[in-house]
Amino acid sequence: MSTLAGPLFVLIFTLSQAFRDVYFGNVFQRYDFFAVILLAFALSTVIFAVVSLIREPDNFRKLRGQARTIFAANVTTAIAWICFFFALTYIDPAIVNTIHSAMGPLTVVVLGGFGVALAKPGTIGRIEYAGYAGIAASVVALWWVVIGGYSGLPMIDRTASIVGLALLCVSGGSITISLLCCKRLQDRGIGADTVTTVRYVVLIALAGAVLLWKGKLGGIDSARQLVTLSLAATALIALPLYAYQLGIGRTSPLTAQVIRALGPVLVFALEQFDGRTRYSMPTLICILAYSASVILSNIAHGWRGETPRDRTAFSSARRHQSAELENAPRRMVSPPGLPLSRERAEL
Repeated sequence: MSTLAGPLFVLIFTLSQAFRDVYFGNVFQRYDFFAVILLAFALSTVIFAVVSLIREPDNFRKLRGQARTIFAANVTTAIAWICFFFALTYIDPAIVNTIHSAMGPLTVVVLGGFGVALAKPGTIGRIEYAGYAGIAASVVALWWVVIGGYSGLPMIDRTASIVGLALLCVSGGSITISLLCCKRLQDRGIGADTVTTVRYVVLIALAGAVLLWKGKLGGIDSARQLVTLSLAATALIALPLYAYQLGIGRTSPLTAQVIRALGPVLVFALEQFDGRTRYSMPTLICILAYSASVILSNIAHGWRGETPRDRTAFSSARRHQSAELENAPRRMVSPPGLPLSRERAEL
């Protein structure tokens, strides 16, 4: 079960972010996204601070000496969410999700290529490079879809849409670095509750400062709107991020990206029920190309992770097991996959 826990948390995040993007793409037509940021992350910070103090009070002591990592996580998180929400205001949610997600594996590969210790994908083969090239090509194609007016969301402001596309590239890279910083904190024994408590301080401060400067709460006029938006923002933003943070603590960054490849497809399906958007075949083609490229690159990466010795030993074990079964057809034996799995796990 522990082996599946990480991917399961990442899958929960992927499903929830599909609802998030479609829902808030509509909400941002009525409310200032800084108000959503303030409500969602301030409430979640308080909740997880209380939970952490009750469950793991010693974790706050472990934060000593981690100021640089915490600050990096805060700054990159703030940049990521502000850029992401701006883009979601003007661009088709499925495209926003795809470009934002696409920058994840590309950022991991680029950081690894420059020898940054946060992310080292290891040796990359030709097939894996082809997958990453496909991811990059899908991003370029989606830029063309938006600028050419072929997306599912009618263009409101061309300049704002272009700026949003550029900011998506920033948001995808920033959130990846942020999550890798959080993973580093978790690897040092700091629980996800505590990491969530200290991760959004800069983002909350920036959102609060912007709203104070504007002198209003982003279009929220009643207590009912405030409560509804607070609960929705927390349920669709902060809690899924907590689940993802738990997931990446148990999953490699590239493995997490395979599961996240399903996200854009889910967003595209859900937004067909949103009255603002229309069906766009160019968008769907680009999304499918992105998902296929992510899966291809990660399958290639996983295959290269096995050494020739591992594959030879695996084949030898299978031949040996088959010979035993043929020589003892009437003897009770374990299911064929069980001993083989154990033997391969020990290699």
